[in-house]
Amino acid sequence: MTSVHHIPAPAAGQGAGNGTAAGPVGATASGHYALRPLDFNSVRLRPEGHLGSWQELNRTATIPHCIANVESSGALDNFRRLAGESDAAFRGFWFQDTDLYKTLEAVGWEAGRQADPRWEEYLETMGALLAKVQEPDGYLNTWVQGVEPGQRWDKLQWSHELYTAGHLLQAAVAVARTTGNGSVVEVARRVADCIVETFGPGGVEKIDGHPEVETALVELYRLTGDKRYLDTAVRQLDLRGHGILPDDRFGRQYFQDHLPIRKAANEATGHAVRQVYLSTGVADAYLENGDPSLLEAAETLWENIFSQKAYLTGALGSRHRDEAFGDAYELPPDRAYAETCASIASLHFSWRLLLATGNGKYADEMERALYNGIAASTSIEGNSFFYSNPLQLRTGHDGSTEDAPSERLSWYACACCPPNLARLVASLHHYVATQDESGLQLQLLHDGEVRVSGEPFGGEVSVATTTEYPWDEKASVEVTAPAGEWTLSVRIPSWCEDPQVAIDGAAVEAEPDASGYLRLRRDWEGSTTVLLTLPMPARVVSAHPRVDAVRGTVALVRGPVVYCLEQHDQADGVVLEDLAIDTSAPVEIVPAEGIPGVRTALKAAGVARPAAQQPLYGSSSGAGAVEQRSVPLTAIPYFRWANRGPAAMRVWIPVA
Repeated sequence: MTSVHHIPAPAAGQGAGNGTAAGPVGATASGHYALRPLDFNSVRLRPEGHLGSWQELNRTATIPHCIANVESSGALDNFRRLAGESDAAFRGFWFQDTDLYKTLEAVGWEAGRQADPRWEEYLETMGALLAKVQEPDGYLNTWVQGVEPGQRWDKLQWSHELYTAGHLLQAAVAVARTTGNGSVVEVARRVADCIVETFGPGGVEKIDGHPEVETALVELYRLTGDKRYLDTAVRQLDLRGHGILPDDRFGRQYFQDHLPIRKAANEATGHAVRQVYLSTGVADAYLENGDPSLLEAAETLWENIFSQKAYLTGALGSRHRDEAFGDAYELPPDRAYAETCASIASLHFSWRLLLATGNGKYADEMERALYNGIAASTSIEGNSFFYSNPLQLRTGHDGSTEDAPSERLSWYACACCPPNLARLVASLHHYVATQDESGLQLQLLHDGEVRVSGEPFGGEVSVATTTEYPWDEKASVEVTAPAGEWTLSVRIPSWCEDPQVAIDGAAVEAEPDASGYLRLRRDWEGSTTVLLTLPMPARVVSAHPRVDAVRGTVALVRGPVVYCLEQHDQADGVVLEDLAIDTSAPVEIVPAEGIPGVRTALKAAGVARPAAQQPLYGSSSGAGAVEQRSVPLTAIPYFRWANRGPAAMRVWIPVA
């Protein structure tokens, strides 16, 4: 029988096991980090700011919505029936338990961010329910226990037992580092020990069809210091790619089981979420064991994704059939699958490579995904969501499904995305800043305050940023510190061509280094004001010429935000597909109207070329005969489309 390991319950907001109030990645002292994440409570986002208001919406709307739907969907009844508390039949997919586990993680992080008796009570109640269902040796999976008893670990290709367990482990990490709720943590430790005994060194050679347990086991190692979890994670990574899983209709590439991880690094393939979760686990393993071949594999695969297979919005996955990456430059805007979970996975992957290397390009892609592909998934009310995120919706599209949305849905049969969003946003402040032996790095410009202490700061330091980014190009950074020299590093986004900075009113050189950072080293004693200006004119962006699907079109971008045309904002009587942009005319930045949470829209000159009566195919010589008229074009931030009812939308606009 698996032994029980007790983790002492810390005070609310404090960490457990490793003695720190860590966030989703709790760096160990022995790890191989170029940059280190801050403690979970070191950053506070102001609720008035762009990111802070998102966290507030998550707290007041999204997390309660997830809790309600975990109940109504039957996910909780699946546990209750095993505890003798429900006679309902099993409902949902075989991985339905993850809806609860991701919600528990969101509640855990939120409880650490802002104490609330509701969160404590929910965690206690759910922890007790899990303990009732768990088998004596630690195994816990309501599908197998309730529907296929006796077939434990037998159908990992599709049962996703390890994937499901991984989300429980991550929930337990969040709870241990915030509330310290003992029941959730104890259940998860027993599950983890069951996994180690079955799959650890010398155990059975099996892998899950859906990677995720790898990154979860590494994080549990960070929490507990128990190296068995790290060793088991690395073993799972090393077993991948040896044809262990059956070669079913999607092929082994779908599961990333066609080549070992180090040999497969040249091209991202298969199911996009699985590929990026796997790569996140690779990066996590490197951060703790320092194997350079793991870092090389992770960096190589990241380069392939973001040089050939990522959408302008940061979204990943171009094929609907298998929710997969396509070929190089295969990025159709209207058929983009662009699953929300893939964008979230992308942020996790880039964050770990940022910690491993200190290169700002990884934070650039975190920002792109966060402000576009991830943000677009949630409605302004916080209680409906996109599963897939196309970059174009045609006029006349009727209905909304997971893979062809015209509007967000409140929940899904496969509801992986809503609670995944909830857990990310509850911990969003964890990703905005880092530190190293030289000082502090601001990674994501935010309206809020960072507090750090210890070396090299010489005492407690406050770095308070006031900004309306991404709508305003200015940010005032107030540094309050004791005597001592250290470096404040500010990431300069790759889109920013002429950054400007002044310290207490005096202009200083603002040239970013090769890693993308403006390094300000000085003795910060007292109070110092850094005024940062990141000019953000509207930019007209073209795609690589091999992206055939958008050849002859352009997109409008301002700062980190991608804009789109939505039918609601265009001239009366004009069909969206008949519009083209005049790129010779300037693009104007104007106040946005009628869309909550949006400050700016873009105005461009365009033409309308009514094409409804044209033949499906005709002579190219007759193209100029189409009657056209000048019309203004209005573009809104892509992440706010589909909040005013279904309407045609496009990011890539034909050039007049």
